[in-house]
Amino acid sequence: MLDALVGGMDDPVLLANMAKGSLRGKRPQLERALTGQFAAHQRFLIGQQLAHLDGLDAVIEQLNQEIGQRLQPFLDKAARLDAITGVGRRTAEVLLAEIGTDVKRFPTAAHLASWAAMCPGNNESAGKRKSGKTGKGNQWLRSALVEAAHAVAHTKNTYLYTQFHHVAARRGKKRALIAVGHSILSIVWHLLEHDCEYVDLGSRYLEERDRQQIQRRLVRRLEDFGYKVKLEAASVA
Repeated sequence: MLDALVGGMDDPVLLANMAKGSLRGKRPQLERALTGQFAAHQRFLIGQQLAHLDGLDAVIEQLNQEIGQRLQPFLDKAARLDAITGVGRRTAEVLLAEIGTDVKRFPTAAHLASWAAMCPGNNESAGKRKSGKTGKGNQWLRSALVEAAHAVAHTKNTYLYTQFHHVAARRGKKRALIAVGHSILSIVWHLLEHDCEYVDLGSRYLEERDRQQIQRRLVRRLEDFGYKVKLEAASVA
């Protein structure tokens, strides 16, 4: 529409008919919005802004091509990270750029999370736990992980999706984003360290894990009282 306006078109009906997607249902409102004065100086200014955006798009495309060439030796690793829920190709590129392809300098996934400041701090005094905020860490890595966590929140039937809502219900959305970002970073470490593919645990993993933990705790409690416990599944009517 803006290109057409700059080109001299001023018919609001024709301009509104250029709408795409959900905007097509708002063509009457668009016609009213496009009815009015659009002088030469406005065409000039809009044209300059559009040209600037085109220039930025061209620079971004050049950068994408350069990144693609430099990533050629590591395409298999990028593909592994891309398979993680919430992690797209661009996020995978950021993760590899910031962490590197060799994670042996981090003995465990916890060391990597600590280096990236993607885990709560331990702030305890006189037996009282205070706010354990995360540190600053690597801002580019942190931003990429939080962005991936946001994407996870909009998926369905995945382990990370279940984890996000499990934490958000108890601790709030912000802590859930950090928790999921921490999990993604841990997954990245394992995929790079063990050179393996990502396998989603499924949406019921946490539920099943919690059920088993409760079961073991109750059995131990009864055994402490001197009972011998034998578990038997209830028959389905």
